[in-house]
Amino acid sequence: MDKIEHIGIAVKDLETSNTLFEKLLGVPHYKVEEVASEGVKTSFFKSGPNKIELLEATKPDSPIAKYLEKKGEGIHHIAFAVEDIASEMERLKGEGFVVLNETPKKGADNKLVAFLHPKGTNGVLVELCQEIKEG
Repeated sequence: MDKIEHIGIAVKDLETSNTLFEKLLGVPHYKVEEVASEGVKTSFFKSGPNKIELLEATKPDSPIAKYLEKKGEGIHHIAFAVEDIASEMERLKGEGFVVLNETPKKGADNKLVAFLHPKGTNGVLVELCQEIKEG
């Protein structure tokens, strides 16, 4: 894993949270994107070399809606950048981690993503992110 790609924070209201994080970080969000397949709307902030992703549920049965219902607003996941997501998924399976999706899927911010089950990572949902290369 190369670096922390971003930290994901589940929020009830993206617009309200965007205002809050703009004040907190001193910068506006640079992108809002909906990932319909996951039932989520995201907003990204940059703070120095770091990124924060705010996640709002767009469907009541989405993973973010379920998370908010169970745990409330807060840190949802930590994402790590990887060069080759497929080989990293295989490596982690070999180490005994449970990967929640069989193949990488398209996520927000031009990334292929996969998640590790939090039961095997001390309760932390871990996301692997690989930049989608054009061409």
